Amino acid sequence: MKRLREGYTTGACAAGASLASVLWQTTGSCPEWVELVVPAGKKLRLAIQPGATYTCGVRKDGGDDPDETNGCLVNTAVQILPEDGAVQFRAGDGVGVVTRKGLKLPPGEPAINPVPREMIEKAVRSVIGAKGAVVTVSVPDGERIAQKTFNGRLGIEGGISILGTTGIVRPMSEETVRESLSLELSMCRAEYGKVCAFVTGYAGESWLRRQYPDAGPIVLCSNYLGFLLDCAEEMGFTGVLLAGRPGKLVKPAADIMYLHSHTAGGQREVLCTHAALAGASQMQVRQLYQRNTTREMTELLRQFPFGEQVWQSVAESVCENCMRRTHGRVQVGLILLDDSDRILAESSRAAQIRKEWLACSMN
Repeated sequence: MKRLREGYTTGACAAGASLASVLWQTTGSCPEWVELVVPAGKKLRLAIQPGATYTCGVRKDGGDDPDETNGCLVNTAVQILPEDGAVQFRAGDGVGVVTRKGLKLPPGEPAINPVPREMIEKAVRSVIGAKGAVVTVSVPDGERIAQKTFNGRLGIEGGISILGTTGIVRPMSEETVRESLSLELSMCRAEYGKVCAFVTGYAGESWLRRQYPDAGPIVLCSNYLGFLLDCAEEMGFTGVLLAGRPGKLVKPAADIMYLHSHTAGGQREVLCTHAALAGASQMQVRQLYQRNTTREMTELLRQFPFGEQVWQSVAESVCENCMRRTHGRVQVGLILLDDSDRILAESSRAAQIRKEWLACSMN
């Protein structure tokens, strides 16, 4: 099996470009490359692309990790100040600006995360010492790239974020996705309060917004339900309202908290088990088991007199397992929707949590 190749983050690119910019100003020539030790402990050798006076660029190489920012050029221009002082940061074209509370940076700050800022400052100070500096980071086409990222949901406007906690992109790493989801949840906690809705996809979100125009905070958890429940407990949430299709949201009834189809299925087994508990005959269970998709099983359950009971039982089991995941500190409600957006089941706690969730939008 081929070993997947590591890459480096936009934060590492910005730090390398910053180092090249100050070297250009202090030595009189732009270096062809720079060496940089990133927080992961690895030494990178980064090729430098010179631009306008004292502006240097490093092209991101994400290795074998699929990433929207792979191949983008991260440019940095450093203004060295005459007096000792802080290193300040500015967002150039294509780098976003934080507009909402709850992220690692306050509103108004350029979306250059704390670890990349530390990397940049370390690189700059290795050349200029205690002098103050203004670092402007820009990414050509960054505004277009940002449309394919989580930035819009996070309230980061105008471009991409400069990210990375280690400086290294590990192939198939989910670190960036998890970090973005955690930041979005943190933002919801800061802005709205202790109750939030989780949806696994567009269907759940669009249904909630249609039904409740004054909807409270909604986080797209995608496949990361277990991770976000852990975050919710840590951040002090008291309630989570789940909404969406059964294809993903029956899985937690079997304690499957990572919902990607490549990792686990389980829908058929869950529905067959709950049908048997509802009194289905062996033949009826076999008929369910022979269906290939959740949609087909949903249609068949409509023909059985106990179909609604099955969905209600599944919904309660999902919530029970989710609350167990949070050690009982977060109450969980669930609204299961079919492909026509009809409600299959609404768990016993859903109404109260929905009420608390809607109240959050008024805070």
